[in-house]
Amino acid sequence: MDLNLRDKAVFIAGSSRGIGLAIARAFLREGARVGISGRRPGPLEEAKALLIAGAGPDRVVAIPGDMTREADLDQALSLVEETFSGLDAVVANVGSGAARSGWDLTPDDWQSALTENLLGSMTLAGQALSRLIPRGGGSITFVSSIAGIEALNAPLGYSVAKAGLLSAMKNLARQVGPQGVRVNAVAPGNVLFPGGSWERKLAERRGFFEEYIRTEVPLQRFGRPEEIADAVVFLASERASFITGACLVVDGGQTRSY
Repeated sequence: MDLNLRDKAVFIAGSSRGIGLAIARAFLREGARVGISGRRPGPLEEAKALLIAGAGPDRVVAIPGDMTREADLDQALSLVEETFSGLDAVVANVGSGAARSGWDLTPDDWQSALTENLLGSMTLAGQALSRLIPRGGGSITFVSSIAGIEALNAPLGYSVAKAGLLSAMKNLARQVGPQGVRVNAVAPGNVLFPGGSWERKLAERRGFFEEYIRTEVPLQRFGRPEEIADAVVFLASERASFITGACLVVDGGQTRSY
């Protein structure tokens, strides 16, 4: 299926590894041009080299920085616009599940979880909309989590922030739909990739977590970054032109709610 993404300009926050890197590769396979970002210059340059090897140097730009900070975001989006003569789609793969567990959380715990998993994405959305609306349209896709949909064994601050992100996505979609901008989200389940949190958990208690996946996930396996990426790319494409305000759950059937 042709997703009509050839030569579209896409910015992907948090794309030096894992799900974000897989999203960048999926857009490039569809002929898009991508801007990738990451906080650590070393891994970002490695990701850029990997992507260029498959797509060519004129289709990838890498921008180091903290994509929860307004100045870094402004610089990143401006560079993508200048390099590719526009901006068509933005993917907010912003966040971290490394929040403190338990209920006895300090104000700093809450602020950290909200900054990493909600405020950064909303700052990116605001910066993106100021560019997409004058262009007459485009798309924003948030990467949320099934922890924002149901009460799971995930840190409280992280879960609340991801639930807030889904609420914000719904509200934004209604506000900017008349200006031609679609806003959606993908909620991944348990995704395994090198350097990710599940790799660390398996190294600590492999038998326990493998049994957890067999019990809780009907497909009885972890997800792959590429499976999340395919969902993101579809929502950003013209094939999803009548989809906005939607959350596409990609979790192997783990969630139970409708």
